[in-house]
Amino acid sequence: MVTDPIADYLTRIRNAQLAGHKIVDIPASKMKKKITEILFEYGYILQYKFFEEGPQGTIKIALKYDAETRRPAIREVIRISRPGLRKYSHVESIPRVKNGLGLAILSTSKGLLTDKQAREMNVGGEVICYVS
Repeated sequence: MVTDPIADYLTRIRNAQLAGHKIVDIPASKMKKKITEILFEYGYILQYKFFEEGPQGTIKIALKYDAETRRPAIREVIRISRPGLRKYSHVESIPRVKNGLGLAILSTSKGLLTDKQAREMNVGGEVICYVS
């Protein structure tokens, strides 16, 4: 049993990139699907596909690497808010990752948003993770 499915999701991506895999399979959930869509939208992954098989389904993610150096597109992914210690942020204090070059993913009343989208919509929320 996994106590923190989002941390498991991020760890699977991190481990697959360290091992040099092209594709990683992850058990699906609504939040994981939305995080995957955000990562694709911002160019951190090549492709993704949702499979509705079994009790919860699967997400297949094609990881993105630099063509010349074979370095992963996701250099660093950090889980911020955990089940044991939730981290919330007001709109005025939403963190900037790598001085705006990275991405913070927040769970807000408007759904899962990036830090830039949350500032535009003037909403705060739970800081899920940082991606750079």
